[in-house]
Amino acid sequence: MKNIFKWPERAAAVDTSALGKGVVAMPLRSGCTIPAGCGAVVIDRGGRPRRAPEGSRLALGCGETAFAFHPGPYAADLTPFAAAPEIGLRVAFAVDSPDPRVAQQRFDLFLASEAEGALALGSFAMAIEAALQRELAQGNLDLPPCTSLAEWNTFRAGFNQLLYLRFGVTVEECVPVDLGDAVDFAQVLLARAIAEEPALIAMAAPAPAPAPLSDARALRRLFLELPCVMCAFRAAVLPQGQQLFRRHQDLLRRLDLVSLSVGTMPALELAAPGVPLAAPQQERRIGHSRRAVESLDEAWAMLSRLQVAQAAQLEVLFDDAERIIANLEYDTAERRLAQAESEEP
Repeated sequence: MKNIFKWPERAAAVDTSALGKGVVAMPLRSGCTIPAGCGAVVIDRGGRPRRAPEGSRLALGCGETAFAFHPGPYAADLTPFAAAPEIGLRVAFAVDSPDPRVAQQRFDLFLASEAEGALALGSFAMAIEAALQRELAQGNLDLPPCTSLAEWNTFRAGFNQLLYLRFGVTVEECVPVDLGDAVDFAQVLLARAIAEEPALIAMAAPAPAPAPLSDARALRRLFLELPCVMCAFRAAVLPQGQQLFRRHQDLLRRLDLVSLSVGTMPALELAAPGVPLAAPQQERRIGHSRRAVESLDEAWAMLSRLQVAQAAQLEVLFDDAERIIANLEYDTAERRLAQAESEEP
C-alpha cells in the first residue's frame, strides 16, 4: 500500500555566514529559516515585495523569490571624482528599518528591481559611487576643494537624501580620506590612454567592464519603479500657487502615461505579432531601454533634492523634472517602434 502521508522535505541549508560582511543580501529558498539579526524580503511574481520577520521560516508561493539581508552597518571607500581617484570618502551606512508610514520600503524595491543573485558589498558600493559621481558631475551636489563647514553640511544633507531615496540606506558616517596609497596610478593612466587612443587596446588587458543592462532588466526596473517615482513625486511637494500646482499635476499625468506605456511594451524580438524584428532594430530598442533607465536614476536623484528643497527652488526642480520626463517619454516611445522613422522605406 502506497504511503500517502509524508513529512515535508526540508530545504537544503543556505550558507548565510557572509551576510553583514562582504554580502548585503542573498537569495533564500522556500523552507529556509531567516537568520538571526537579519531580515528578509519576499517578492511575488508581479515584483511586489514584502518583509518577512527575523527567525521565521519561509514558505514561498508560486513564482515568489526571497532575499535575506543584514542591515549592517557597512563601510566603503568611495571616489567622488573619477578624475581624482586619490580623493575619497569613507562612508558607513545601514539598511533602513521599516517605515510604517509607507507601504513599500525603498531597499525592498531595490532588491526586487535590481538584485540578481547575491548582492555583494563591493557591487553595492560601486552603484552608490556611480550615483554620487553623476550628481557631482551634473552640479546637483557640490564638494569644492577646501570645503567649509557650511558647504560640507549642505553636501552631507544632499548625499544622505540621495542614498535614502535611491537605495534605501541611511548614512551613519561620512569623512574625507586620502586614497593615494591605495590607487594604482599606472593603471589609471593606462585606462585613460586606452579611452583616448583605441589603438592601445590590443597592447593592454584592462579590467572587464560591467555587463550592460539587458532589455528585460531595464524594462523590469521601469515597470516596478516608475509607479513608485510617481507616488513619491505626488507626496514630496504640495506646490503653492496655481501655476506650480498645474505644472505638478501635468508632470504627474505624463509620468502616469509613461508608466502605462512601459506596462504595455512590445516584446524585444517582435516587430508585430508573429513578425520577427531584425537584430539591428533589437539593438536600437535595447539602447532606448537603457537610456530610459538612466533617466529613471535621474528621477530618483531629483526626488532626493526635492525632499530638502525650499519653496523658492521648486520652479528650478520642476524644470529638471520636465527634462527627465521628456527623456522618458522619448525613449519609451522609441522603444515601442519597430524601426526608427529615418529608416522607414
